[in-house]
Amino acid sequence: MWDAIIINPFTNVLLLIYDLLGHNFAIAIIVFTVLVRLITYPLTVQQQKSAKAMQAMQPQLQALQKKYAKDKETLNKETMKLYQEAGINPLGGCLPMLLQFPVFIGLYQVIMLVMAINPLQLFNLSKHLYSFLPQLAPLLPLNNRFLWLDLGQPDLFYILPVLVVVTTWWQQKVMTPPSADPQSQAMNKQMALMMPLMFGYFVMVSPSGLGLYWLISNLIGVAQYWMVGSPQTPAKAPALPPATAKKKSTEKK
Repeated sequence: MWDAIIINPFTNVLLLIYDLLGHNFAIAIIVFTVLVRLITYPLTVQQQKSAKAMQAMQPQLQALQKKYAKDKETLNKETMKLYQEAGINPLGGCLPMLLQFPVFIGLYQVIMLVMAINPLQLFNLSKHLYSFLPQLAPLLPLNNRFLWLDLGQPDLFYILPVLVVVTTWWQQKVMTPPSADPQSQAMNKQMALMMPLMFGYFVMVSPSGLGLYWLISNLIGVAQYWMVGSPQTPAKAPALPPATAKKKSTEKK
C-alpha cells in the first residue's frame, strides 16, 4: 500500500521531471517541492488565515484569561466559544505539517531508491517504474551533482543542515501566533527550538536531496504566509461572544 500510494508515484514523477528539465535532479526536487506545496496550498492558506485570526484575537483572549483566571473550566469553554464564533480551529495548523511527514519520509526512500548504481539496486528500482513510461529506465543512473552537493549523500560541509535549521525556525516564528497564556508561551518556545534542531539533524544524516526539499518547502511556506497578509496589520479582531460581552458590561455597572 505504501509503495502504491507514495513510493511509486513519487519515483515516477521525480524521474519524469528529471527527464523533462535537462537531467538535473536538483531542479527535479525543487519542482517536485513546488508541486507538493501547490497541492497542499488550500490547507496551508487555511492554516495561515487561522494563525492571523488568532493573532488578531489576542486582546479578546487576554480579556477572557483575566476574567476567568480562577475558573479554568469556564475559561476553556469561553475560549472555545470565541474560536467557534470566529470560525477558527486552534488545531487546524497541525494538519499541513502532518501531511508533510509522509512526503518527507517517502521522499527519503525515493531518493535512496533512484540513486541506484549497482545492478541489484537498478533491478529494485525498475520494479517501481510504471510500464507506460518506458522512457524513464534509460535515464539511470542519475546525475546527482548540484553545486557542492552529492544529492544522494549528506552534506559534508553542513551548510544545508544549517540553512534548514534557520529557515524552519523562521517559518515557525512568523506562522506561530502570539499567546497570552504562559503555558502556551512555554510550549511555543520549546517547539521553536526543538523542531528546527530535529529537522536539522535529519538533514545532517540524510541525503542532501531531502534537505534541499525541506529548505525550498520552508521558503515557499514563508512566502505564502506573507502573501496572505502582513501579520503587523491583522484583520479586525472578532468581538467577544455575546454572553461574555454581556457579563463584562454588567460587571462594569
